[in-house]
Amino acid sequence: MSGFQTQRRFIAGAVCPRCAEMDKIVVDLESDERECVACGFREGRPAEAAPEEVKTRVNRPSARRVETAAEVVRLLDPAAPPASDDDG
Repeated sequence: MSGFQTQRRFIAGAVCPRCAEMDKIVVDLESDERECVACGFREGRPAEAAPEEVKTRVNRPSARRVETAAEVVRLLDPAAPPASDDDG
């Protein structure tokens, strides 16, 4: 055996994309390469791309243009007797 040993860690719950075995993926901490110990599948870490923001009604410019008119809401107590609408 050589004196050089790479540090590898198992990734809990990871599923191999080739053989579909769970908990067989290890990651080499030095090279960031993942490997399946069951079938030998190897893959380097993909280059990180900037995550794209999910389109929602809050961040879409077209959704911000429409302003909803405010409406008065009247809360009613179902146990209270009906009140008359005449204030005068």
